[in-house]
Amino acid sequence: MSFLPGSGSVVLFPGRVPNQIGFERTELMRILDLYGRMVAAGEWRDYAMDFTRDFAAFAAFRRAAERPQARIEKRPALRGRQGMWTLFGEHGQVLKRGHELAGVLAPVERRLVKAVED
Repeated sequence: MSFLPGSGSVVLFPGRVPNQIGFERTELMRILDLYGRMVAAGEWRDYAMDFTRDFAAFAAFRRAAERPQARIEKRPALRGRQGMWTLFGEHGQVLKRGHELAGVLAPVERRLVKAVED
């Protein structure tokens, strides 16, 4: 990979396959915006990201010592089937799958509305 000075973008060298999956800037901004709102509501306090050859994951924690309360996973290999986005719950159950990030984040955003109303 190469960073083009002044352009703010990373460009892959021609002919090279990326060795890990990552989030695009707009995807990460959407996820971190939701994370910030959940922190403000007192629901989440920590997060972790994982980037592998097959998937990229964002995990949000209520406390750092626990398992993640929510995990958002991007698997481009599933793009043509059930969608590359998956939202997992605290116990690893699949809460939502889809082709669009906004639709997959909807259950968490609904929970945020409930937390603000309380």
